[in-house]
Amino acid sequence: MDITFYKYQGTGNDFIIIDNRKNVFPKKNIELINKLCDRRFGIGADGLILLENSTTSDFEMVYFNADGNLGTMCGNGGRCIVAFAHFLGIFNIKTTFKAIGKLYYATIDNNLVSLIMNNVNQIEIHDNHLFLDTGSPHHVTFVKNIDQINVKNKGKEIRYGNPYFKEGTNVNFVEQINSNTFKVRTYERGVEDETFSCGTGVTAVAIASHYSKKSKNNAIILQTLGGNLEVSFDSDNKNYNNIILKAPAIFVFKGSIKVK
Repeated sequence: MDITFYKYQGTGNDFIIIDNRKNVFPKKNIELINKLCDRRFGIGADGLILLENSTTSDFEMVYFNADGNLGTMCGNGGRCIVAFAHFLGIFNIKTTFKAIGKLYYATIDNNLVSLIMNNVNQIEIHDNHLFLDTGSPHHVTFVKNIDQINVKNKGKEIRYGNPYFKEGTNVNFVEQINSNTFKVRTYERGVEDETFSCGTGVTAVAIASHYSKKSKNNAIILQTLGGNLEVSFDSDNKNYNNIILKAPAIFVFKGSIKVK
């Protein structure tokens, strides 16, 4: 079987996206998805996304981690599938889509996609990190000299460590640049490595930065290896609502691959 795919990237976080509205992709084939995401033996990506029909929204997003397993919400993946759905003519400027049983809202202006993320009302503060869920779980640690951090080794240690263990968490290392700018490097579970950017990760960092009073701004700039993103929000210093993740989502190429 030949599968037509599209490659998109959001600040270096890259995805294989497939139009599966006819429900032909074998999405239970974990080995196949893992192989397609492999950067040496497949197409290469941080994850694979299926665009499917929905009875309650414009479309549904089904996201798989690079290891082939179903993932939780992916912010950059969400922005990229919005760009893809716009390319397919599914919507014009504003859209709603379903992902992980929830409805998400987004707009597109040229290549700039703004995605409304989940509200956050639970943030844990620990001795040397914060923990919160922005659609995916995130451990946030503020550091100095972030460029010197071995993100893969240190991130893996935290990802499987106490109290996360097998289920694991994503791990973000953060260095403050100024009052509303933070540099972020992220270890993503499911990819099991550092990625160039993580949408739910930078969202978690922006909220954690404001909650811990490192910034008084309600619009935070996040610098990642793949580029800059902006996260804005409304807050009463306890609950965070109207959280918007904004950055470019870029089409890279279209291809076809034969699978058994």
